[in-house]
Amino acid sequence: MDLAFLHPLYEHPGPWASVYVDTSRHTQTTSRERSLTAQALSQELAGQGADEPTCRAVRTAVEELAHSPEPLGRALFARAGAVVLDPPLAAAPPGSSAHWSPLPHTAPLLELASEDPVCVVAYIDRKGAAFELRGALGSGDAGAAPGKQWPPHRTSTGDWSVRHFQLRVENIWEHNAAEIADALAVCQEETGADLVVLVGEEGRRYAVRERLPQRLHDRVAEAPHDMGSRLLDEDVERIRAEHAHRRAVEELERFLAARAPDEEGRTGAVEGVPAVVEAAREHRIDELLIRPDGPDTRREVWIGEDPDQVAVRRTDLMALGERHIRSARADDALLRSAVETGAEAVSVTVATAQEVPVGGVGALLRWT
Repeated sequence: MDLAFLHPLYEHPGPWASVYVDTSRHTQTTSRERSLTAQALSQELAGQGADEPTCRAVRTAVEELAHSPEPLGRALFARAGAVVLDPPLAAAPPGSSAHWSPLPHTAPLLELASEDPVCVVAYIDRKGAAFELRGALGSGDAGAAPGKQWPPHRTSTGDWSVRHFQLRVENIWEHNAAEIADALAVCQEETGADLVVLVGEEGRRYAVRERLPQRLHDRVAEAPHDMGSRLLDEDVERIRAEHAHRRAVEELERFLAARAPDEEGRTGAVEGVPAVVEAAREHRIDELLIRPDGPDTRREVWIGEDPDQVAVRRTDLMALGERHIRSARADDALLRSAVETGAEAVSVTVATAQEVPVGGVGALLRWT
């Protein structure tokens, strides 16, 4: 997950109100229910010590969601009487919740906001392909790649043998497959789509896939639908889930391989809060791996004003001369460090049922 969109949260000091709102239920009484939810969340924040202007800003923002077409949910991050960031969610949270803490509680976003790959779907037939952009908020036309005339016309002379006709057909299809692949690569780059989904007969899907640039090979999924039918929402959701699972498995495999020491005893990965905190202080985290339900994600750590000022003991920061020391959750503190140092983060919950990484927190390192 690219964390760059969280930068605005770390441009301001805390404390922060972090609110997750479930908007997946839509009924005739939605407006009334949303108003009650807004009031409850505001009261919950006040009970945790939030100031009245911030509680009021959150209450207003949640009430306004009653008139929003938000299909699944929304996160709200507020401070000093204003909502600073309100990203939509790609999955409904397990109920609405509110948190008041020194740092924004961003850890849930790894599972609620990250797994929403936008797909470019290519419906391929022998004549070309039609492209469709599919995401959590709906679908839309994304262009097409018309091919050469199909089939070629036979001449009336005997020189046009069956073999020549077949070769001509094959050449036209190879040309069309290359045209589709080129247009699809451009479409993906322009739209920033996370996935490319090929729909059609197996042979045609294979021909296009083989001609896609190398950078897209790990972003391709396939579906054996007929050209005349469009992917159903459940098909897209299944492909998205498979992609999320595959990505988490790949990152976990990278982590496990990097965890093993090399010939000189160095490792490219660390796990457990103390080791990952040390890597954060040294700006060595390349990718943060978190199991949000891990036992150590909620462990108390100590933070200063800067993202790399994080320690497992308060005295460690005092020794560095930091005067504004506060406690925070380990996952939120490490995510702040990851955001400010350009690292990525991924939830590995779907990849394993084992206690990996240790305590639910690990990191791939930028250098050993």
